[in-house]
Amino acid sequence: MVREDGFKKRVVITGLGLVTPLAVGTEESWNALCAGKSGVGEITRFDASPFQTRIAAEVKDFNKEDYLPRKDAKRTENFIAYSIAATRMALEDAGLEITPANCDRIGVLTGCGLGGLASLELTARIVDTKGPRRVSPFFIPMLIGNMAPGMISIYFGAKGPNLSVATACAAGAHAVGNAFQIIQSGHADAMITGGVESVVTPTCIAGFGAMKALSTRNDEPEKASRPFDRDRDGFVVGEGSGILILESLEHALERGARIYAEMAGFGMSGDGYHMTSPSPDGDGAARCMQAALRDAGIDPGQIGYVNAHGTSTPLNDLYETRAIKTVFGDKAKSVPVSSTKSMTGHLLGGAGGIETVFSALVVYHGIMPPTINLDNPDEECDLDYIPHVARKGRVEYAMSNSFGFGGTNASLIVKRYQP
Repeated sequence: MVREDGFKKRVVITGLGLVTPLAVGTEESWNALCAGKSGVGEITRFDASPFQTRIAAEVKDFNKEDYLPRKDAKRTENFIAYSIAATRMALEDAGLEITPANCDRIGVLTGCGLGGLASLELTARIVDTKGPRRVSPFFIPMLIGNMAPGMISIYFGAKGPNLSVATACAAGAHAVGNAFQIIQSGHADAMITGGVESVVTPTCIAGFGAMKALSTRNDEPEKASRPFDRDRDGFVVGEGSGILILESLEHALERGARIYAEMAGFGMSGDGYHMTSPSPDGDGAARCMQAALRDAGIDPGQIGYVNAHGTSTPLNDLYETRAIKTVFGDKAKSVPVSSTKSMTGHLLGGAGGIETVFSALVVYHGIMPPTINLDNPDEECDLDYIPHVARKGRVEYAMSNSFGFGGTNASLIVKRYQP
């Protein structure tokens, strides 16, 4: 999107909110991430004993009533509640007040892969056992993914563009990228954006389990997510939400906002290869990263950190490594790369949201989170994955990758803010 005069507005990040398996809160989640803590444990949401995979990265100690009126909390799905909580944190962090005077210039755009799957499972059982008359009138609003941005708009009064993205595991990143473009083109002054997911449910675990996509390291949950490790055996389902406040630079400066980082580039691509597997040469991922670099107007050598998609599955980690080598060439092994999914698990449609928040904090604080559990590196995964321990270092540009089923890809680039 480019305005008719060809001018793209600069877009900055002024507020961050996190609800993750590591903690409820942005600072708490970031500190746990940098300390290399794992959010993976035994599933508590249902009896997982009959399942081959009995572990997940659940959000702990989250009380809906801390963020919603009691009446609303009872009829609000977790994915909606998480996004509302993360939005409240992000708006407070940004110091952004939504008023009748500015509400139509502030929009909401979030990504979600599967929506209210828990409500779908429950309602299906009710229909089978008690009949259709017992179905809750709130079932459909609790199910559909666009109710996350819808309810954010209602609770906080944002009346600008309001939409959701459902591109599987790339949804959160696509949402941030699309929100970035909306502000660039002048259609909004600020956007509440990010990703959310909450599908630690029987059908989700059974479905991904049937695909042989999940780790079965049930006896060592904290070691189950091990991207780029020789002994990786699948991903771990995670849940939560990451929300960012994006603003045009002029809007942020006018109100004296603190700026974490600047959005620099957004790239998209399609594999056109397979329903679930990326192409072996990493072609789609490579073209996506190259598109983001072109959009940012920078060379690969200027990237100081890559937050990898890094799911801990045998194929994804290998093919993403190949893609990074294609893009960065002979400099690939000198670029710090890490997979924060080693600690948070894979939030599916919410992954791009929390990982863009992490990337913004990398350039803001000059700390790169580690890849934990990288005990025996795969011989073909031979990049600098920041094993075990976080690393300090000034990062001018950070890239975040998100790739989804169906061959849908998104890459985002954030940069250190310079006036």
